[in-house]
Formats: sequence, structure tokens, C-alpha cells
Amino acid sequence: MGDSLARILRFAGYDVQTEYYINDAGKQMRLLGLSIWLRAREHAGLPVEWPEEYYRGSYIADLAADLLRRRPELLSMPEDAGMDLCRRYGTDEILAGIKTDLETFRAEHQRWFSEQSLIESGAVARAFARLQENGFSFERDGALWFATTSLGDDRDRVLRKSDGSLTYFASDIAYHHDKYQRGFAFVIDIWGADHHGYAPRMRAAVQALGRKPEDFDVLLIQLVTLLEKGVPISMSTRAGAFETLADVTRDVGVDATRFNFLMRKCDSPLDFDLELAKQRSMENPVYYVQYAHARISALLRRAEERGVRLPAPLNADLLTPLETPEDIALLRLADHFEDVAVSAALKLAPHHVSNYLMELAGHLHRYYAKYPVLQAEDPASGLARLALLQAVGQVLRNGLELLGVSAPEAM
Repeated sequence: MGDSLARILRFAGYDVQTEYYINDAGKQMRLLGLSIWLRAREHAGLPVEWPEEYYRGSYIADLAADLLRRRPELLSMPEDAGMDLCRRYGTDEILAGIKTDLETFRAEHQRWFSEQSLIESGAVARAFARLQENGFSFERDGALWFATTSLGDDRDRVLRKSDGSLTYFASDIAYHHDKYQRGFAFVIDIWGADHHGYAPRMRAAVQALGRKPEDFDVLLIQLVTLLEKGVPISMSTRAGAFETLADVTRDVGVDATRFNFLMRKCDSPLDFDLELAKQRSMENPVYYVQYAHARISALLRRAEERGVRLPAPLNADLLTPLETPEDIALLRLADHFEDVAVSAALKLAPHHVSNYLMELAGHLHRYYAKYPVLQAEDPASGLARLALLQAVGQVLRNGLELLGVSAPEAM
């Protein structure tokens, strides 16, 4: 969603930068270190007392075994130092895997922003100072609070606990403050739908930092239900039962995965049928659109082989023979692409592009079946239709590029 949206916004003329916010500080990271440490002890045959909360996935055991091979002295280290090493190793390895998967998935992040760096750089302190300056923070019971009730929240929120530790909210406020300090006029966050209750709080924080409400937006992404032979695949990250993005893309391909994810409004639930996504049939949406482009490419190759060439540059007079309702409908629909792209940018809605491509592909397939372009009785009509299909092919390529999907010339 984020990668496609960035492509669309750039296409519409905006200066866009993409960032991945790395949650490498706080409780979950300590839990990661603990989980790897315990698995390392188990791997070495040492007694382990399993806490109620820890990460159970097999990938944790793999990380522990790998770390023990690299650092056999791990278990002779003091427990705190050993867990810290496990945390750092796990973070680096998992992040490297994420980067590889996203590169394969064609999802570009120009900057990888560390939560820990906010604390080390003083960004948290600067954000706290801004809140205080604007009258939105106060001290109570040894803790620092954000006065969110003054901005419509049901209660005030803790930023720094009485023991000196920071809440996630504090880091998030500091991150957004840092972004505005770097010159961004508009910040778009992309979160899972399970964070919907957090969005109003973050909006309040942005306003408390002195920004206008329209300088910030949150897009909530519904979780995807993967179906295999019509049956949902049960997943739980902490229990270690899940399908990774790499698993899905290996199974059905990057193109099918991206197109399917972008077919609906982002906050609408999505059932992703893995079997359908692998089919080379008109029932498969990405195949339906890509095949339209491949058909046009094949037609242009055959025309070239037969010595039929379009003049360069093209001129409007060439299109004069286009007069049937199907000619005009296809021409108008291709011409509508720019409006669709601008609308998708303004509404932050990539699904407008995927829906448009489905409609354009449908018109193309029907048109292709009705009008044998290279067998046209009138050479002028044949050339006009060849020019029209060449334009439609370009539009299909442009639209698929906005979705990060390839436009094959043969299928």
C-alpha cells in the first residue's frame, strides 16, 4: 500500500520520501532478547523456566542456534549481557530478512529510521520541550503526562513513567516531531487496523506539536485472510504459526501478490485466494490485466513483422477513422487514466488504479475479439486502431508501474 501510494503521489507531481520505522527499543525488543536467550539455553541442554510471555516461533530457535555457532561463549556470559547480545543479534538478523523480503517485493524504503536513535539523538527531549512550550504536558506522581483530554481524548496519557522509562507514545510523538523538523509538509502513517484506537491520539499529538490537522493522516490496513483451497490459513505470530510475505510471493509471485493486495480499499477486509492467484486464466485479476498488455504487444510485433508501421510522431488526423461506439469508448477510457491517477493521489487510494486497469483490460479484451486490426479492409482504419491499441498498451504499463506490477510483453 505504502509503496504504491508513493509511486502514485510522485506520478501526480508530489515530492515523496518513504521510511520504515524500526521498533528497536522498548519491551518487545527485550522480549525478543529473552526469547532467543532461553532458546539458546534449551539448545545447549541447560534448564529453562519458560515465562508466560515470550516469542515461540521456530525462527527464534533458528536464531538461537545460529548465534551459538557464531558466539559459543554466549552462555558463559552474565545473563544481562547474554540477553543484550541476543537482542542485538536478533534485531539485526530479522531486519536484514525484512529488507531482503521487501526488496524482492519491490517495496522501496529510502530511509530506515531507528526508534532507538530518537532517544540517543535527543529527539524525544526536543519533542517533550515542544509539548511543554505549547502547554500540553505536565508532571504528576513522578511521571510526565500528555494532556490529551484538552484535545478530545477520554484521558491523559503517560509519556515518561515514574521509573524513567518511555512509553511507545512518547517515541511516536518524537518521531513525528522529527519528521516535521526535517521539512515534511504532510505525513502519512500506514498502520494495521488493530491500531485504529491509536489514530485519534496521534492526531492530537500532531496538533499539540503545533501542526494543522490536515498535515497528518493515517491509513489503516485490514489484515489479509489467506485462503488455501477455500480454507483460511490460521496464523499467530507469537505462537509461531504464520505464512510470511516471502512464503506467499514464492508461491504465487510478486505481481499477483501486489495486485491482489491493492484491489480493494485499504481498510476493507481482503480474502486472498492463493490457488486463484496462481491460475493462468481470466478469473485471475492480475493475469486478466497483464494478458491485455501482452495481447497488444504481440499485435504490435506482428504488425512490425508485416511491415505495418505507425508514423512517428503520431498526429491526431491518424485517429479520424475511429468512429464506432467501441472505438470511442476505448479511446475515452484510455484518456481517463490521468484523472484516475490524480484522484488516487488526492484520495490516497491505490485501488482506484487497480479497478481502472481491470475496466480498461475488459474493454480491450472485448475490442480485440471484435476488431481484427491487422485484417482491416480499410488500411486507414487498421492504422488508427493500431495506434489506439498502442496507446492503451502504454496506459496499461503506466498503471501497472504505479502498482509495482510488471507489464509482460508475452504470456
